[in-house]
Amino acid sequence: MEHTIIVATAGQGMLRSNNNGQSWHRLGIGEPIEFDGIVRSLAVDPQRPERVYAGADCGVCISEDGGSHWRQAKGALQGLTVWSIAVDPNNPSVLYAGTGAPSRAALYKSIDSGESWSRSTTDFPEFCAGVNRPRLLTVCVDPDDSRQVWFGLEEGGAWRSRDSGSTWERVDGDDRTIRHSDIHSIAILPATPSAPKTTFVLTVNTVYRSIDDGKTWAGNPSRDRFDGMYYTRTVLPLPASSDGLLLAIGDGTPGTKTRLYRSHDRGADWTSVTIKQTPNSTFWAFGAHSAQPDLIYAGTKYGHLFTSRDAGLSWEKEWREFSEITAVAWTPVKAPLGANPKSDH
Repeated sequence: MEHTIIVATAGQGMLRSNNNGQSWHRLGIGEPIEFDGIVRSLAVDPQRPERVYAGADCGVCISEDGGSHWRQAKGALQGLTVWSIAVDPNNPSVLYAGTGAPSRAALYKSIDSGESWSRSTTDFPEFCAGVNRPRLLTVCVDPDDSRQVWFGLEEGGAWRSRDSGSTWERVDGDDRTIRHSDIHSIAILPATPSAPKTTFVLTVNTVYRSIDDGKTWAGNPSRDRFDGMYYTRTVLPLPASSDGLLLAIGDGTPGTKTRLYRSHDRGADWTSVTIKQTPNSTFWAFGAHSAQPDLIYAGTKYGHLFTSRDAGLSWEKEWREFSEITAVAWTPVKAPLGANPKSDH
């Protein structure tokens, strides 16, 4: 299948390939994202795969040609550092974006496909204990019910809205099962005839799982579950699988040891998968698309890109290495990429 891979980085903006990773193109001169800038997040419109969103150090940027060219969304997010983006899977004209260091952490919402934004939360405290300035790392829209929206901060806790972002409640705290306020990832598997909705909140050191829509949570320290590694980075519901998940975990940030785990039973059990070359740091980000569910990319903190063509069971390293990888995405559109003047490719 023809497609475009997009690798977001801290230091090289983003790089794109439309030939299965044989060659890569940086952003050209004149794009709103600098070719040596910072891009923290990526999202692909589920109905219009040529439309891609990027959260960068200049705000949210939009591509309408599969990631080849970009324009900057105007309004409230302009000039802010965007760490996370989520598209409502039921109504892709609705998006959420989270800001963070060096900007003040807050959540923003768009109802016009990212063209304009309004703040959905007030600012969080400017400083926190763990990372100096908080950053909103994860946003998740419930695939069963778009009114249910979740987000998490590093550091600042896990939050939930039951009314599409009009009001919010915090779900972690000293008096609750989820006690750590350093939230890295949130994901939801929809209910099936044989399984209830399953919600995951990943803190820095634990995978928390709820099978009763967040009323109660279960979670054991990752160090005890995943071969002594504690740094719990991110989780990916497998496309076209009702029960499958991938989990990225390491021994720290950036880390020197890392593994990927796969679950076939909604996170009740996890199995380490085969990685044919040794990653150089903790796995940081996944990229997947329902157009070809078996094709998944994974990037490490220090710039290794791995590919799986069997839905995450085995992985091989790509030849190209990057600066710090922050996000990965692919879209079933062949972007019109070419060598740009004065830019590497």
